[in-house]
Amino acid sequence: MNEIDSTNQVQLRLAERGEAATLSELMERTFRHTFGAFNSDAELAAHCAGNYGETIQRREIDDPDVTTFVCAVGDALVAFAQVRQGKRPAEVTGTKPVEIHRIYVDASFHGKGIAHVLIEACLEEAIQRKADAVWLGVWENNPKATRFYEKYGFETVGEHVFHVGNDAQRDLVMMRAL
Repeated sequence: MNEIDSTNQVQLRLAERGEAATLSELMERTFRHTFGAFNSDAELAAHCAGNYGETIQRREIDDPDVTTFVCAVGDALVAFAQVRQGKRPAEVTGTKPVEIHRIYVDASFHGKGIAHVLIEACLEEAIQRKADAVWLGVWENNPKATRFYEKYGFETVGEHVFHVGNDAQRDLVMMRAL
């Protein structure tokens, strides 16, 4: 796939089955970094236990309805994104929409353009899947992420509940047609 930054040798590629444990560690670390200050340790622990782990990520990598991209520097994973097909909120239009389920960059790699490469890869994947729309959920209190998605043509079309443990939080549902 594409080389992102020749200085750091950051490579975009598909996740490999054998790196499920490493990927789950990156997923949990980036989630905790992004939302840790806004959630209790107990709620974070419950969310992470239910969403991250070697078995869970291996299942996602094996799932034909999920595409998992990773960015790596050598053997170290530094970012990831996932595109998936499945349930969608009623506000999401189109006959065959896909979801950008997750997109995170390790804090030490923020500001290096990696998120742009990931979202472009996700949009290309949606086109390859012959999707006519792409949607995602973004926490209502994350204006930086909302602005990022707006730059790529996403518009807020509704909202849904996102649980961190037992804490129900409001996500904006953003969508763009393809």
